[in-house]
Amino acid sequence: MTTTVDQPAGTALRPLVISRTFPVSRDWVFKAWSTAEHIKRWFCPMHFTVPDATVEFRVGGKFDVCMRSPEGQDHWSRGHFIEIVPNARLVIDMNVVDGDNRPLMNAHTVVTFTEEGGEGAKTTRMEVTQTHTPLAPIAEMMIKGASEGWKQTLDKLEREAARVPVADGIQRSVVHATFTVERTYDAPSSRVFMALTDPAAKAKWFAGGNGYTLLVREMDARPGGREVVKGRWDSGVVSSFEATYHDVIPDERVVYSYVMHLDDRKISASLATLELRPAMDGSGGTHLVMTEQGAFLDGYDDAGSRERGTQFLLDMLGNSLKD
Repeated sequence: MTTTVDQPAGTALRPLVISRTFPVSRDWVFKAWSTAEHIKRWFCPMHFTVPDATVEFRVGGKFDVCMRSPEGQDHWSRGHFIEIVPNARLVIDMNVVDGDNRPLMNAHTVVTFTEEGGEGAKTTRMEVTQTHTPLAPIAEMMIKGASEGWKQTLDKLEREAARVPVADGIQRSVVHATFTVERTYDAPSSRVFMALTDPAAKAKWFAGGNGYTLLVREMDARPGGREVVKGRWDSGVVSSFEATYHDVIPDERVVYSYVMHLDDRKISASLATLELRPAMDGSGGTHLVMTEQGAFLDGYDDAGSRERGTQFLLDMLGNSLKD
């Protein structure tokens, strides 16, 4: 949901509502809010970290969270629990504050937890309803970014949930998704092709970003060749990308399939096609079209996180072409 900010400071805006389904029990999702240790693993957008948090899981208890940007800037939210209904509902009142602890924006947050699939289900829908009240002019920018920030934050919680071992007897499932991402680069197709297929060139842009430590990188971008990239996130999650190349036409096309694991759990299998075309403006640049067809496995409902990650990586690819 998109919010607008045409009201004066101190006036509450239309609530932002966002939900996500996780392939784990309602108890697990509820507990993800219950301690500072849990919150530090997921409660921030992509490429941010949570270096400090205080969570006193009782009515009236503190809910203070510091989010650190990739540039090292700290952003504090200070709040308290208003309502706690075990495994069902949380209400938290938070203020985003400046460096002098002055409130910039209030965020009244209601979180509900619902089992899906009947009694004893191992799938949980979490819905977050957040009502923003701007308290300073800078709140306008914060509120405009809140929807995307929550999407990326729930991507992280989804990644945490995917680490939970699949229980014996769980109902197997497959969710299919297809997306296309396009970019135009001010570089000839030969250079873009090299960035996609040369190990040293690809290493400049194909990585996890802030909070990610590379463990393994191998690449042989020929038909039948394999690529493996494995790394550990600050939360302790180890993600692995294992690809096989099927079609590689210099300066024109790359097709590969790949599987993704979080720790030992396989979460997806995908087919990716990258096409290189002349830029439509006749500048001599390259228009890249990437199409991915994915199968997301056993409750790992991607909900757009893979597409957002791909967009980030292709932006990084563009930055690497400027060197």
